[in-house]
Amino acid sequence: MSLVGVGHRGASGAISIVINLWHNIVMETMQVPETSIDALCCESGGSPALGGAEAHAIARALKALSDPNRLRLLSIVKAGDGGGACVCDLTEPLGLGQPTVSHHLKILVDAGLLRREKRGTWAYYSLVPGALEAASQSILAL
Repeated sequence: MSLVGVGHRGASGAISIVINLWHNIVMETMQVPETSIDALCCESGGSPALGGAEAHAIARALKALSDPNRLRLLSIVKAGDGGGACVCDLTEPLGLGQPTVSHHLKILVDAGLLRREKRGTWAYYSLVPGALEAASQSILAL
């Protein structure tokens, strides 16, 4: 580009005109959506909020998982042979009495993590298939 004949503006004035022209051309060709700050801060996250019943069910499972003895019970039952763990075999590893272990097992059953099967005078406990995975997914989905 030659700056000959730029007149009284001089070289810096000609460069300024070229820059302004370039800026206008670029801005006209770019499709920049105009979004207000209010619209950005108030946009929905895309996923619906947690419903009351669903929140209650998740909270019940998380409360059941929040106790170290119940976590140990789940671990012992999961590590078993799959035929279920007898309540009589769960008291010794925890060092707790049978009534306390039965209380913790009831909470795990009520939370949907374990299932109870009565065999004669003893109760046997096994994991509900997919329950631990569902609890994990519910946390990740928040």
